[in-house]
Amino acid sequence: MDKFLLQQQVLERLAEDLLQAEEAVRAAHETATHEENIAENKYDTLGLEAAYLATGQARRAEAIRQAMAHWRQFRPHPYDASKGIQLGALVCLVDADDQQQQQQQQLLLFLGPEGGSMKLAFGGHTVQVISSDAPLGRAVLGKCEGDEVWVQVALVRQEFEVLRVD
Repeated sequence: MDKFLLQQQVLERLAEDLLQAEEAVRAAHETATHEENIAENKYDTLGLEAAYLATGQARRAEAIRQAMAHWRQFRPHPYDASKGIQLGALVCLVDADDQQQQQQQQLLLFLGPEGGSMKLAFGGHTVQVISSDAPLGRAVLGKCEGDEVWVQVALVRQEFEVLRVD
């Protein structure tokens, strides 16, 4: 799989998210400043609530802009087995509990900078994009093909084996 194309897909999705966030900011700002939403008494809070929403959406838009900047600067390197899995790795995991099944559940991960957590359809596969700050991202860092990794999700411990790394 071409990591550059995956990176471009992440940037395209972030750009779409940014457009939606900016539209939400505009809509909330218009609602907050519309003359019909001027408070007539202390219980009339629609304008205030819309202002809070506009502020939150503006923060979200800024976070997406920062994520886009990180992803634009990101240069995934080829996998180096002596270092193990690092940022930029494309990792195929199999569920360790499904070892006996003929058709093992495979999970494809693309480990990238923060702000790009999403699922992408790529070459007939689903690729989960995660950062090294995610629990599974932290768990795979430094691992090599054949290693086992696990994450604790609530009371359930999930175990995986690293099948391959690109």
